[in-house]
Amino acid sequence: MGVVARLTGLDKDLGGGLRVRRLLPAAGRQSVGPFVFFDHFGPVEIGATAEVDVRPHPHIGLATVTFLFDGALMHRDSLGNEQRIEPGAVNWMTAGRGIVHSERRPDDLRGRSYRAHGLQLWAALPRALEDCPPAFEHTPADRLPAFDTGGLRGRVLVGSAFGVRSPVTPAAPTLYAVLDLAAGTAATLPPLAAQLALYPVDADVTVDGESVARGTLAVLDGTRPAPLAASQATRVALLGGEPLDGRRLIWWNFVSTRRERILAAAADWEAGRLGRIAGDESFIPLPTDRPVP
Repeated sequence: MGVVARLTGLDKDLGGGLRVRRLLPAAGRQSVGPFVFFDHFGPVEIGATAEVDVRPHPHIGLATVTFLFDGALMHRDSLGNEQRIEPGAVNWMTAGRGIVHSERRPDDLRGRSYRAHGLQLWAALPRALEDCPPAFEHTPADRLPAFDTGGLRGRVLVGSAFGVRSPVTPAAPTLYAVLDLAAGTAATLPPLAAQLALYPVDADVTVDGESVARGTLAVLDGTRPAPLAASQATRVALLGGEPLDGRRLIWWNFVSTRRERILAAAADWEAGRLGRIAGDESFIPLPTDRPVP
């Protein structure tokens, strides 16, 4: 199978000591399957007084997928959902025609230091569902199916692979899984999706004889098997699915096939028409650089 492309990403400073590595979108590669955005944050020790809250902000045309290795987040949204996110669980939030959410330090972690580490992805919705009603789905860790087969073990977070299926309901054929590779692992990664990428979280791995460094998103030919080896223990994220049904426009927190839809969403957010979170009057304003009509 081999490595088709390597994306090393860019580091972004979100404030409060929290830095992320952004792997998607990338120059020359907008998506892998439905995924158009890939952020890896941490591992980092968040100080007791560090300001890391993400204030209310909007999304359209996508689903956010949040998965933690360490730490916790409190999700609130304009549908009235309040959900603590903990390691191993999956938060799948469908923005559709528009939703507003915040992600803050939980109250029990205020005034305390804690370790933060996780992944946040965006999956673009199919063209026909870009303006669907917004929705929210939380799946705790104990409901996500585990697998241990062919020398590979882990959990399927979204989609179907390794003989198990996740209860999370994506809008299009999607795969998202996390492998737990022991030191000395030598196994074969089976064909899993038309488009597939592999991301070593903790240590380097080898794919079909090629080294893939930790923190590199390696795009593979997911239709063919490939030898996978790890000399050190590491977690590896697998993501992909069917190709998108057309290129997407991405501006700020908005994803769409139509530029006019992004312009309308920007105007709606500025006018307060995309919703609000009960009891929270704060918000993130629009960026000063606006999309060109």
